[in-house]
This record gives sequence, C-alpha cells and structure tokens, in this order.
Amino acid sequence: MQAPDNFDPIPGQPEQLEPGVRRLLAPNPSPMTYRGTNTYLVGTTQLAVIDPGPDLPTHLEAILAAVLPGQAISHIIVTHSHLGHSPLARALSASCAAPVYAFGTASTGRSLAMQALVDAGMRSGGEGIDHHFEPDISLTDGETLSAEGWQLEVIHTPGHLGNHIALGLGDACFTADHVMGWASSLVSPPDGDLTDFMASCSRLQARNWRVFYPGHGAEITAPHVRLDWLIKHRKSREAEILACLKQAPATPTELARAIYKETPPALLPAAERNVFAHLVDLIGRAKVQPVGALNEAARFQLLE
Repeated sequence: MQAPDNFDPIPGQPEQLEPGVRRLLAPNPSPMTYRGTNTYLVGTTQLAVIDPGPDLPTHLEAILAAVLPGQAISHIIVTHSHLGHSPLARALSASCAAPVYAFGTASTGRSLAMQALVDAGMRSGGEGIDHHFEPDISLTDGETLSAEGWQLEVIHTPGHLGNHIALGLGDACFTADHVMGWASSLVSPPDGDLTDFMASCSRLQARNWRVFYPGHGAEITAPHVRLDWLIKHRKSREAEILACLKQAPATPTELARAIYKETPPALLPAAERNVFAHLVDLIGRAKVQPVGALNEAARFQLLE
C-alpha cells in the first residue's frame, strides 16, 4: 500500500490543512524521509510547533516566517529523537524562547528486550538517532498540553523508537513516524521494538480518528484502513519469515534477501533490521530461537 506519488509540496511554504493546523515541509528528502519531514504548526495565536525537523537554517527561517502578526510560538514538541525530527528544536527554542517538550531522550521508553541488546553491545543501525537531544520538559503518557484554542493529548506510541509519541487533537492525530503517509514504518533494533510497535498500532486502532497527520507524506484520511493495512503488512512479513525458516535456519541477512527481492540494495540494511525486529518479537512469543547468542548476525531456527 505505497501511497500514490502525488505528495510534493514546496519546502518551506505553509499549507493550511484545517483551521488551526498548518504543515511546513522540511527540505530533507531521502529514501528514508520521502519528500522530507513534515513540521506542523497548531493554533492561531499561541502556536505549538510539532517536529521542528533537521538542523537546517533554511527550515528554521521558514518556521519563524510562518509565525504571523499576533502569533507566537509557545510550545515546541518533538515526537521522537531521530535526526529528521528533533535537532532543530534547540535553535528554534533559542529563537522564540519556547520550551522543548518530548517523552525523553533517545533511550527513554526503550523496552527491556532492546535494552538487553544494547547491553550485549548492539548499536543503532544508522537510521539517524539524535543522541544529543534532551527536552526541557519531559512528557508522560496521557498528559495534555494546551494553549489558547488547542489541546493536545500525549499518546506514548513506542515501536519505531522508544520515546515516540503521537499527539491527539480532538479526532485528528499527529502520528509522526508510527503511521506514515507513504510507506510502512521502519522498526530497527535496538532502538525500535516490533512488539511495542504492534501494541501501539492496536492502541491507536481503539480510537475513532478522523485523520492522521504523519511525519512524512500526505495526510491519511482513512486512518483505520491504514492501520489495518499496517498490521496486516507486518503479519504478512512474519508469515514470510516463518515460511523461510521452515525450509532451513537462516540469518536476518539471508531472510531479507529472500523476502525483499525488489528492494534497492541501498535499503537492504534497513530491511535486515526489520527482519531482525520480527525475529526478536518471535522469540518473545516462543516461535523462534537463535542458534547461539542473540545478535543481528545470528542464525535463527523455528521452535518445535
């Protein structure tokens, strides 16, 4: 369910999505970010900036230029600490004197399974963790942030990253990288946890949303259809992995090459991390086990 390639806004030019919600596209396109990161401005007088984005002076200028007469930035909210979302927060805060809110640092919210991988020496997979990020104010699940004319509910949605949050604005939800408008979300251990990711999908599925505003790509006007697809997509990947392992034990690299046959070579390392995320989830559900120590190079086999 790749979205049609018709999302192509001009970076730095605000788009009105609905009353009190504007989108600014950051100029950081890549195979992992699509057209770039979506920065959202919420409010009409006191503004919340959601995901200021990468540390690019042109994007900082664009955000500040979008603040109209009679408006001021009161909140800077970071959904998670990937390099496409959080680094500009500090410079923006210095420019407008608004505090930076987030669930925590890059290690906040990390699951016990992922922490065990870190303790065993596994490093991030190169997806761009902002290890220097630290909010001024740490948020908690279920907390609300508000200013004149708006109220945002903090929804902790770990999976893509342990400190990932979504933000509910009435029946609209800013889903960041948990549910995106152009592709499925990357889950890459030891930063991403697939067990948590699926639980977060179920949590969002339990709510009656009108629209999702993702971190990359166009708005999602059929949120539950998209969530249903995302869950089915993950379950189909799991089925493919189990089918391969039924033939013979295999490593994540071997499984990725067998399953992601049409994936460009540059994206295969990310595919391998996705496969490894599934394998760790399957270990937790007693369906597979590593042959020897658990790591990304291990060979995995089915549990009989």
